[in-house]
Amino acid sequence: MSTPKIVLFYVFVPLADPEAIRLWQLSVCESLGLRGRIIVSVDGINATVGGDLLQVKRYVRITRTYAPFADVDVKWSMGTGQDFPRLSVKVRPEIVSFGAPERLKVDTNGVVGGGKRLTPAQVNELVRQRGDDVVFFDGRNKLEAQIGRFSGAIVPDVAATRDFIPLIDSGEFDHLKDRAVVTYCTGGVRCEVLSALLRERGFSDVYQLDGGIVRYGEEYGDDGLWEGSLYVFDERMSVDFSDHAKVLGTCSRCGSPTKNIGNYPDPEGRELVVICPDCLDTAEPVHSR
Repeated sequence: MSTPKIVLFYVFVPLADPEAIRLWQLSVCESLGLRGRIIVSVDGINATVGGDLLQVKRYVRITRTYAPFADVDVKWSMGTGQDFPRLSVKVRPEIVSFGAPERLKVDTNGVVGGGKRLTPAQVNELVRQRGDDVVFFDGRNKLEAQIGRFSGAIVPDVAATRDFIPLIDSGEFDHLKDRAVVTYCTGGVRCEVLSALLRERGFSDVYQLDGGIVRYGEEYGDDGLWEGSLYVFDERMSVDFSDHAKVLGTCSRCGSPTKNIGNYPDPEGRELVVICPDCLDTAEPVHSR
């Protein structure tokens, strides 16, 4: 294998036959020897795929031959060659699991009623102009935010994406309605839905970071408003944007600073926590206690 690469992308667009798209994507990835996770629904596609650089490039070119995916915004990152244990291509009710597909409206232009898209430079300019009136709203789960987040961000107490809707509907964040709310997440897909939910709730000044943290980190590294490491959904667990990334996480066992996330106490992966490598190495699996 030459240089391993990972791509992530999503497209919100009505798909008449998600199963046909699933079979096509499965066939393409298998023929190119790629692994990763692809979710297809009637509302679009959400993919994270990795493998040999040349094969990944071929995959992107083939995917773009389908007209609704022609303008897909692809984010690239370095892989290790062992980032995904297998290939998974599935049809689901949602391409990101908020648990309420009936509340999402999608047309050929994408999500209907979402927030205003801002490039990383536009986010910085908004903060420069409006200062403390701007609040960053983390669209990920609280574990991801423990090792990296935007400075001063609101981090909702959620363990999974489907926890957002009950919190929003309860009025938990209504005190932010008069402020400029910038939603952000890893690659942008969760913010597409989240910003629409906030606007549905009555938030009037809602933005979303276009391309997510990945795109912001590509442009500003650790010399902007982002702090710490980025949690990723593959064997790498986290990535840094520079050699001077802050360490924001705290080991759940010994309290030392760390960006490391691991399976503890369950070695089967059913409980991820921030835990330093030393504590993870000496941790006893639950079944042996």
